[in-house]
Amino acid sequence: MQASPNTPWFTGVALAVFSAAFVTVATIAFASELARINVALAVLLSVTVAAGLAPTLWRMRRRPIWRWIVYGAMVGIPAGWIGVLLG
Repeated sequence: MQASPNTPWFTGVALAVFSAAFVTVATIAFASELARINVALAVLLSVTVAAGLAPTLWRMRRRPIWRWIVYGAMVGIPAGWIGVLLG
């Protein structure tokens, strides 16, 4: 897929970075609070949420505005998991 000459790169990358940060913080908060209750439950629900989001994100990656949010979420979920494991 070729980028058109009027692709809003600055705005899109800024939106993707914000989306990645938001999803990372949400993932860390969700998993760390669940880990206080039960670690196995935290792992199971985190994987379930990611698996549930995957088909929707995959379909939305071709839409002009939503693709930037999807790219950020695709980076934010694994970054959140890494953050939980390191924290």
